[in-house]
Amino acid sequence: MPGITNGYGSLAGMDLNALHYFRAIASTGSLTAAARLLRVSQPALSVAVRKLEQRFGTSLLQRGPRGVLLTRTGEELARHADEMLLLAQRTAETIQGLESGDAGRFVVGCYHSFGAFFLPGFIRKLHADTPGIDVSLWEGTADEVRNAVVDRKVHFGVAVSPRPHPDLVLVKLFRDVMGVFASRELLRAHRGGPRALVKKGPLLSVERIFLSRKVVEALGAGGMLPERLMSCGDLELVKSLALNGVGPAILPARVAAYNLPKGALRLVSPTLPHELDEAYLFYRVDLHRTRAALRVKDALVARGRELDGALKLPNGVPTVAAHPGNLR
Repeated sequence: MPGITNGYGSLAGMDLNALHYFRAIASTGSLTAAARLLRVSQPALSVAVRKLEQRFGTSLLQRGPRGVLLTRTGEELARHADEMLLLAQRTAETIQGLESGDAGRFVVGCYHSFGAFFLPGFIRKLHADTPGIDVSLWEGTADEVRNAVVDRKVHFGVAVSPRPHPDLVLVKLFRDVMGVFASRELLRAHRGGPRALVKKGPLLSVERIFLSRKVVEALGAGGMLPERLMSCGDLELVKSLALNGVGPAILPARVAAYNLPKGALRLVSPTLPHELDEAYLFYRVDLHRTRAALRVKDALVARGRELDGALKLPNGVPTVAAHPGNLR
């Protein structure tokens, strides 16, 4: 389909500049008056009318004693001309707004436990600063979100340790640590050391999360695994069970901290196995970089930087983690 050009251009095979000229002729009832109004020559108007007549296969004008008269088909075209030209103008303005304005629709993907502490601040700020941008959410594991971004189902993904891909740009957002946490009450009631607390169990974790499995493996290698391992479907359930004293839990520090009073869940000990990690924003290398897309990207990065400065890693935990792949 031809594009919109020269103000009106063409739509569905129709020359919209010619339609603009025809509307002026219909409203003035005269080629001379229309030419004066539009500041074009009368031959140019005649050519425009002939194009429309060829397009529709009908005569649109008849010459009368005082100018031109519309035929029946000409009257019908004139009746719809304003609507078509207005639609073309609105379409052009919408496209230009998407390219250079703060308007558009975007999909952000992340795991729900990650989104619970990351997304509220991001969405509040984005809506306040750019009310013309709409964001919808897509939930999945880090690998699922990564694949959805690669497949163009999701514009932006945020996750911990996404696997690198040649079609993705990765931007580091903030640090985190996957460690063993327990409720304040459980720590107070326990009389032995941190190894004994973990060994007593049950140990709560999400088995399908890679870093959680690595902590479990490290605990096993150190002879600290309890007889009872309780694998749950998601981090929120693990957090709730740990908070209610069921047992120690393997959690990211940020998940263990958000929406809870300070110290409600505490790192059992920095000497226990833990995995350092970093969260990343990722999007396709060929992302259409409209003004709105860049505003969303910058807002995601700003939220990550805000979180990076808001949470101090527990004492004794190193502050450097290996990144998951080459950054662009």
